[in-house]
Amino acid sequence: MTNPRLLITGAKGQLGRSLQAMTQDASPFEVCLIDREEVDLCDPAAIDAFFKAHQFDIVINCAAYTAVDKAESEPDLADQLNHLAVARIAAHVKSQHAVLIHISTDYVFDGVQHRPYLESDAANPQSVYGHTKLLGEQAIQEIGTRGVIIRTSWLYSEYGQNFLSTMLRLGAERDNLNVIFDQVGTPTQARDLASAILSICSSPILHSQTGEVFHYSNEGVASWYDFASAIFEIEQLQCAVSPIESKDYPTAAARPHYSLLNKQKIKQTFNLTIPHWRDSLRQTLKPE
Repeated sequence: MTNPRLLITGAKGQLGRSLQAMTQDASPFEVCLIDREEVDLCDPAAIDAFFKAHQFDIVINCAAYTAVDKAESEPDLADQLNHLAVARIAAHVKSQHAVLIHISTDYVFDGVQHRPYLESDAANPQSVYGHTKLLGEQAIQEIGTRGVIIRTSWLYSEYGQNFLSTMLRLGAERDNLNVIFDQVGTPTQARDLASAILSICSSPILHSQTGEVFHYSNEGVASWYDFASAIFEIEQLQCAVSPIESKDYPTAAARPHYSLLNKQKIKQTFNLTIPHWRDSLRQTLKPE
């Protein structure tokens, strides 16, 4: 019996690289990794040709346009990657009788709520990025592709550019730093999310889902100020962190002030244990 064929898109992103690291040794899957060099997801013909030439059992779609502020001035490109390409991939996955795990975002919410967001709460994105990601979710559900949609938040890792890498650089360069304290959510270690995704890939429950939405982030609550403070504390960087309001650091895209995700559904459905964000941050910075 051959191993299930697993496709990971966005292979050079944080989550893609984390998944690659976790599947390269003794994996129960036959893994195929693609990024823009292999398949241009802005080109519908390229997507069609790729899926015509390759068959898969599970597709994990990590590819996305994630430059939140830049998306405000490039809405068509963001829509192409976060919506139209997702719809095309979902259609091919359905035609191959495969299952899709699609990664979405907490930015589909407006952030005015004061309790952790449930999957059933109404989406109301306030940015081009959030809007196009929501359209991608809706396309999967309209097509009726088997699988799940996982919304996550504040993703970071040891790979590429993210809040962690930025804070480590600035913390080493500066004596003090202003960081926003009125946006609250949960930092999510990409390896933790990757581990959860691979666990879901091996669950028979995955095959009974059709476009079902689940929330995943690390446990706990933080502001960006809390996150930065924890990074400097663990790394023992002598950089003073001052809390500021969002209005003191204007950005092109509006961000939710509160985007805590309720994770009971994914924990109960797939029997997952989720680490606290501080524990995962410490493990990232000071691996045992």
